[in-house]
Amino acid sequence: MCDDIHEGLIHDPTVSRRTFGLLSAAAAGGLASPALGAPAVIEGVVETDVRIRTPDGLADAALFHPAGKGRWPAVLIWCDFLSLRPVFREMGRRLASAGYVVLVPNFYYRSKTAPVFEGAFNFASQEDRAKIAPLRAALTNDKVDMDAAAYIDFLDAQPQTDTAKKVGVQGYCMGGPFTLRTAAVRPDRVGAAATFHASVLVSDAPDSPHLLIPKTKAAYLVATADNDDKQRPQEKDRLRAAFAAASRPATVEVYAGAAHGWCVKGSPVYDEAAAEKAWAELLALYKARLG
Repeated sequence: MCDDIHEGLIHDPTVSRRTFGLLSAAAAGGLASPALGAPAVIEGVVETDVRIRTPDGLADAALFHPAGKGRWPAVLIWCDFLSLRPVFREMGRRLASAGYVVLVPNFYYRSKTAPVFEGAFNFASQEDRAKIAPLRAALTNDKVDMDAAAYIDFLDAQPQTDTAKKVGVQGYCMGGPFTLRTAAVRPDRVGAAATFHASVLVSDAPDSPHLLIPKTKAAYLVATADNDDKQRPQEKDRLRAAFAAASRPATVEVYAGAAHGWCVKGSPVYDEAAAEKAWAELLALYKARLG
């Protein structure tokens, strides 16, 4: 089992390929989700299913931006280990309504299009956990870096993106390390980076994510789960030291009482108050650093 996926605390609601589109468009009164390339306008936000060409093929993703004419800063969202699904579409839609062009990719596209996991996923089940290993194994650091560059390029190519402004990137669970990698791959574009209940960001391994911080030019928000901090109590201090040494502005905060997965609706540990606090801090970061 990969050590960058937290054990036992995420259990997603039932998602099937049949219901995936219906759930993703729930805000539109149950209408089916748009076909590939056909945008749908939901509560003032345009949502489009897209395919992004990478050196390894076509990545399926969801793209969001405010309805109407205009150009806005771009944001890339790295999901947790279950990848693209309705709860992250909802997150993308909400962020776009705040004035951003948002891309939420399925990072398992090499193996399967979204929804990657159909039906309920129980991390307590050894059988369910075994489904993740081959998918995660395909996401080497080099592959993540390659994909991150492709996603940023795709966002910059959208007519709605204001390329005069920096890009934001945010990640959840295993998407946390991917966030740091993205900031290092495209330091010219990434101006703000945020992680929420991230998997391991600091280790003694030569490829530890925190070692990439000097290569970045972003401002950071690291929101850590209380139980993750208890498992890795030195991580916050080592992160703060790394940010300070690289002269990168950063807020590293442990959310007392909030468990790993607290930001994701549908998780049994979802904490609305803590999730809204994290969301407000995210928007404040983006307003300050992206405009």
